[in-house]
Amino acid sequence: WYSGVVRGEFIQIRQKGQTPAGQTVEFRSGPSPEAEAAAMLRDYFRLDDNLEAIYLDISRDARVAEMVNKYPGLRILRTEPWECLVAFICSANNNIARIHQLMERMSDEFGDPLSLNGQTRHTFPSPADLAEAGEGELRRLGLGFRAPYVAQASMAVLEGRLDLPALVRLPYPEAKAALMEIKGIGSKIADCIAIFSLDKLEAFPIDVWIRRALAEWYFPGQKTPPDRVLLEWAQDHFGRYGGYAQQYLFHGQRLRKKADG
Repeated sequence: WYSGVVRGEFIQIRQKGQTPAGQTVEFRSGPSPEAEAAAMLRDYFRLDDNLEAIYLDISRDARVAEMVNKYPGLRILRTEPWECLVAFICSANNNIARIHQLMERMSDEFGDPLSLNGQTRHTFPSPADLAEAGEGELRRLGLGFRAPYVAQASMAVLEGRLDLPALVRLPYPEAKAALMEIKGIGSKIADCIAIFSLDKLEAFPIDVWIRRALAEWYFPGQKTPPDRVLLEWAQDHFGRYGGYAQQYLFHGQRLRKKADG
């Protein structure tokens, strides 16, 4: 079983089997009734996304089509915006294991406990919780230079200067610009937040893996353009589902480099 807290719900989930429609899973949850948790998980995993139409659209690009054929079923998650924002602020100069550790520390310290089948986990703390904790406590938990950014973002949300639910309704460029007004959120982090919590599937985060993929597969034998130019090119080239194309390129590049040692 995989376990974790998703949108305030303690979830234990595992793959159960394969059907013609895809993988089936079973899960246990609390504190909400199972039907509510099932609806939440359906939204979280974006099970209503028309993957067939999305794959058809992004597979106009031969490289992405190759990745789609190799790794069918990859999905973009719809995470809670506040938790997503903090996670990506914590991602600066960091690795996945360390980011997870920092998020767990904040949850254990400031979140509310949830129990299920003998296990206890904690919800992710609210902006008010982290604003009250302050920079000093966040540094104590190991956030380092990211601590003031999280503290300031907490205050921005708490005071209404950053309205995350409203960003879902804004066009992508306006939502991204609003995110980038927060210290510690640059173009890449804003695009990550936009894709994974604000439904901006045209966003195309450019990190070191994507830069390598674009340089190797689309700009071979030449100087790699700066990120700003790469972003403009990618959004024009991949279109409205650029976020899905980005995830396939990211996944393919990482697995390829891992296989190469």
